[in-house]
Amino acid sequence: MPKKLSRTETWPTLVQERLNIWGQSIRTQRLRQRITIDDLSTRLGISRTTLLRLEKGDPGAGAGAYVTAFLVLGIVDQAIPVLPVGLWQGEKGRRVRLRQEERGGDDGDYF
Repeated sequence: MPKKLSRTETWPTLVQERLNIWGQSIRTQRLRQRITIDDLSTRLGISRTTLLRLEKGDPGAGAGAYVTAFLVLGIVDQAIPVLPVGLWQGEKGRRVRLRQEERGGDDGDYF
């Protein structure tokens, strides 16, 4: 089954803006470093078409492709700074338990 493509207008405006900036950054850095589309797409292991989609800020292109492009171009730390530890590191093995009212009560009839 072919991959389902998402339409740009279904993504939040903020996401569209950031992806457009990411795409412009990839294109600008590629041109500044005098790297051809063919060369960069080969380095990234993607097709020319996918690279052109990245440069346009296409939300259907994989996040890994964007990050890898930043890495190959040498701008990953400026383009995507590391998140603060508190956002991704938590107490290991500790589950968060919701109170009954936070869970929304008994959903037995719903399912």
